[in-house]
Amino acid sequence: MDSDRPWDVIVVGAGPAGSSAARAAALGGARVLLVDRSDFPRYKTCGGGLLGVSRNEVPAEAAHTVQTHIRRASFTRRRGSGTVVERSEPFLGMTHREPFDAALLAAAVSAGAEFWAGVSVREVLDPGDGTVALRTAGDTLVGRIVVGCDGAGGRIGRHVGVRVREVDLGLEDDVETPPGWDGDPEAVLLDWGEQPGSYAWLFPKGDRLAVGVIARRGAPEETREYLARWKGHLGLVDAPTAHSSGHLTQWREAGSPVVRGRVLVAGDTAGLLEPWTREGISYALRSGRWAGEAAAAASRTGPQALEGYARLVESVLEPEQRGGAALLAVFERRPALIHWIVSHTRWGTRFFVRFCAGEASLASIGRRGWVMRVLAVLSR
Repeated sequence: MDSDRPWDVIVVGAGPAGSSAARAAALGGARVLLVDRSDFPRYKTCGGGLLGVSRNEVPAEAAHTVQTHIRRASFTRRRGSGTVVERSEPFLGMTHREPFDAALLAAAVSAGAEFWAGVSVREVLDPGDGTVALRTAGDTLVGRIVVGCDGAGGRIGRHVGVRVREVDLGLEDDVETPPGWDGDPEAVLLDWGEQPGSYAWLFPKGDRLAVGVIARRGAPEETREYLARWKGHLGLVDAPTAHSSGHLTQWREAGSPVVRGRVLVAGDTAGLLEPWTREGISYALRSGRWAGEAAAAASRTGPQALEGYARLVESVLEPEQRGGAALLAVFERRPALIHWIVSHTRWGTRFFVRFCAGEASLASIGRRGWVMRVLAVLSR
């Protein structure tokens, strides 16, 4: 490995946030190294739903990985009878993370970033000479700016001092679509569960179905039982399973740092996801691009250029997270009310579809003091 010459930007982690950051930094004229512990393509536990905000961020080279276009959503509570919401135009896309992440990585490399697989960062060091050093198992990498996208609980996030407000456990089975499956290939199924704040999903993706649940960390047996009941409800207990896995998601405290010196974090590493649905791809793509743009500028002019990135997170993403956290608090306390609003009121169903399509944002909740006060009362 050529570690003698400092890289302009080193990006740690080649998921959606990391590849977006590497691509943006390379397009900004920086000499970029992107590293990851894994080679690609690799499996990643994720529902793979792409909101309109995400689809707007996907580079042209990766657009082909959107496999299913969703026009309907069915809502149930505790696996009861469903209510269907639909729109003539698709409002949600579905992708498998293996080809999606690989295509984003290829777009970063095409833009000029260099990718090294099998690199695990063990320590972040400050040599005091205007660079950052990353100690790995076999070498020390040196860059002017480092972007951490190494996932929830990643080493770079700990270095920056990301403060986590809540951690959730997601479990998912990636099952083969049974022959003669009578489900709707253009509909997602969402079920509000028994555990506070929990929900389950079925996302159709052609030859496979993503079947999963998410709940607050701390009751793994209950979460596993919920997944088993959900698969039974769907008639998929005996369907061949390609992957069965779990992962932790985290979301940050408001005001948690995203920059420390010449190091910045994006995506899951920064705790950037929507707290109610735990949707993170749109946050990863946006924050990754912003981080890459800021890193390229900072590699030329100094770390003060990273302040603009922190302001973007504060002004754009934090209001969305505040709105999502307020909805989650009500959902945990009054799931029947949220179910009724989303599935049985014209405003609720319209907002859900527009949110998925990228035409409405939870920031509209997070920025309105009176709405936040009403939600606070309802969450008591």
